[in-house]
Amino acid sequence: MAAVNEHIPTPLDATSEPPPLFDGTTRLYISISCPFAQRVWITRNYKGLHDKIKLVPINLQNRPAWYKEKVYPENKVPALEHNGKIIGESLDLIKYVDSNFEGPSLLPHDHAKKEFAEELFAYSDPFTKTVYTSFKGDTLKEAGLAFDHLEKALHKFDDGPFFLGQFSLVDIAFIPFVERFQIVFSAQWNYDITAGRPKLAKWIEEVNQIDAYKVTKTDPKELVELYKARFLVLYI
Repeated sequence: MAAVNEHIPTPLDATSEPPPLFDGTTRLYISISCPFAQRVWITRNYKGLHDKIKLVPINLQNRPAWYKEKVYPENKVPALEHNGKIIGESLDLIKYVDSNFEGPSLLPHDHAKKEFAEELFAYSDPFTKTVYTSFKGDTLKEAGLAFDHLEKALHKFDDGPFFLGQFSLVDIAFIPFVERFQIVFSAQWNYDITAGRPKLAKWIEEVNQIDAYKVTKTDPKELVELYKARFLVLYI
C-alpha cells in the first residue's frame, strides 16, 4: 500500500467535547500507544480506509466520561462506531474491518491457511500473557518459549516471510506486541529476541517495510518508559 501522510488528531481527554456521535461517520477510537488499538489501526491503513474510517484518539490516562457513557461502556480501546453501533475487541475488529470494508483482503481463501490463522489468533493472548508473566519469573527462559513458538509457526508456509506466507491479519495480530517486546527486552535485559530465530528476524524486517504499520509505531523511548512504569517496576 502507498504511504499516506495523515495528521493524527490530538487525543480527547476529560475536558473534550464528544464528536457528533452516530451521525453516519465511521470512527475508530484508539489510544496512540495501545497495542490492541494498533491492530485495528494497521488494518484500516492497509486497506486504504483513511477517508472511510476516522481516527479518534482517546487519552486513557484522563479519559472523557462521555466515552464510557455514550460510546463504549467497556471504557477501553479499540472501539469502532459503524452503522449506528459500537464494536469492540481487537481480534474481532480486525476481522470485521477486513470483511465489511473495501480494500485488499487480509485473510486467504486457502483452507489450510485459514485453519492455521485461527490457531494463531487463539495463541495471541497466551503469547502476550506468557511474556508479561515472565517479567516476574525466569524472564528470558519463559519468554523465550513464546518467541520460539512464533519462530516455529513462521516455518509452516514457505511462500513468503509472513505467518501465512503473505501478509495477513495474523501478522497484524502479533506485530504490535512483538514490536514492544523487542524494544523492551533489548533495553532492559540486553536480549535480542531474534537471536537464533532467523524466521522471526526476517518477519520483523519485512513487516517494518509496510507503510500501513510504520506510521502506527510508538517511539521506542516512550515504550521503554511506559513498560518500566506499568510492568517492570513491579518485578525488577
